[in-house]
Amino acid sequence: MTVSVDIGARASGQRAVIDLEELLATRLLVQGNSGSGKSHLLRRLMEQSAPWVQQCVIDPEGDFVTLADAYGHVVVDAAGVERDLSLIADRVRRHRVSVVLNLEGLDVDRQMRAAAVFLNGLFDAERDHWYPMLVVVDEAQLFAPAASGDVDEESRRQSLAAMTNLMCRGRKRGLAGVIATQRLAKLAKNVAAEASNFLMGRTFLDIDMARAADLLGMERRQAEAFRNLDRGAFVGLGPAIGRKPEAVRIGPSETQGRGGSPKLTPLPDKPAEDAAGLIFRRSEGESLPRAAASTASTADVLAQLSRSREAAVAAAPEAPVDLFADAEREKTIAEIMTAIMAEPEAGFQPVSTLYQDFLVRCRIARLSGEPPDLPRFRRELAIAKAGVDEASVAASDWEQATLVAAALPEDVRGVFLLIAKAALQKAPCPSDSEIARAYGTRSPGRARRLLAYMEERGFLACAADMRGARIVMLPDLGWQTAPGMPDGLAKAG
Repeated sequence: MTVSVDIGARASGQRAVIDLEELLATRLLVQGNSGSGKSHLLRRLMEQSAPWVQQCVIDPEGDFVTLADAYGHVVVDAAGVERDLSLIADRVRRHRVSVVLNLEGLDVDRQMRAAAVFLNGLFDAERDHWYPMLVVVDEAQLFAPAASGDVDEESRRQSLAAMTNLMCRGRKRGLAGVIATQRLAKLAKNVAAEASNFLMGRTFLDIDMARAADLLGMERRQAEAFRNLDRGAFVGLGPAIGRKPEAVRIGPSETQGRGGSPKLTPLPDKPAEDAAGLIFRRSEGESLPRAAASTASTADVLAQLSRSREAAVAAAPEAPVDLFADAEREKTIAEIMTAIMAEPEAGFQPVSTLYQDFLVRCRIARLSGEPPDLPRFRRELAIAKAGVDEASVAASDWEQATLVAAALPEDVRGVFLLIAKAALQKAPCPSDSEIARAYGTRSPGRARRLLAYMEERGFLACAADMRGARIVMLPDLGWQTAPGMPDGLAKAG
């Protein structure tokens, strides 16, 4: 069945339509400066295609939540359900519910992490639930930046990997990426390159105009046309749009965003002296700004703090040295890590979320001294994911295993240590599901790819016995696991 989605009118006067089935197979990239009408285009596309295909919108500004009342989209407020986003994404695919992931109210780092967790949840759904879905990402340059900026590097890496999966490997899983960006130069090239359909709106910078012209197969001298496009006008090309570049005027939408364009309103009719009074005089019931609450200078405040600290140190009695403090502290940290990993969904949470939980538990437990920093926490987390009781293994052997694991990326170390523990204890090789959990995913296929990744780099070697059970050898350590079934089920001999 061919479904044509009406998005507006062509310059020739004919209706501009998008072949929905072709779009699902070939993806769409929208570019335009702020105010060019990108969000309006996305809204029109979603409204017209809503009866035909499941939709998911990654919405950093909360503009698309108005789709909920008119078209039945469920609004997922990321700020309220951040810990459960992976589970919600799995249910979205299972029950074929259209959703808007509202990231409004989160800072950029948390927006990137939340989007990554949600997109990975859609991507990792079971094969039986790979139904067609439009995944619309507004302001895609936030989630797939071309260069690292002021954001947290781990957040950027997670978000970029999720966006790359969506655009490069999502098609076979039914996920069709529709991404919109203000500037192609800000968007990661490997994400933009996977789109085969383009709608290019108004843009002013020479580099963006030239790149847009190249993508549409236009000559460089024609690139100036993008500077003169009106708001809501785009030049489209692609197998789902048309075989040659043609201007398209986007039609009206039934719903409106919560932001909208600024509208001119009359200034208040106030005399100049009243206006000055409104600014400089305190009105009744108005609280003082925090900065005005104290007239002390910065030097006075610092001096006062210094005197208070010196007085407190002088008054405090000399504390006796506790020879067992360090051991007690390490024991408390180990207990906290065990409690965190005992949570059913802990293995699937981002490291940043687990670290925040860890800091809260440290305060509740009144951990002495400063809590471990993030690098130390990552090392402890890898050991905790492997489920290692260090008292049950030789210290020298386990130290050797952690040294080998240190050469792997941080998110892979827990898997290596899980296998090393099994080899050290002569236990069966962990199943795909156990390996997937140690990596933080529910996908057995990703677990197998992870083993192949480590095998390619010489960290391990996989073999199978006559029953098909998997044996993993660790060349650097000289250890190997006992045979274990990859699916975790014992087979009859």
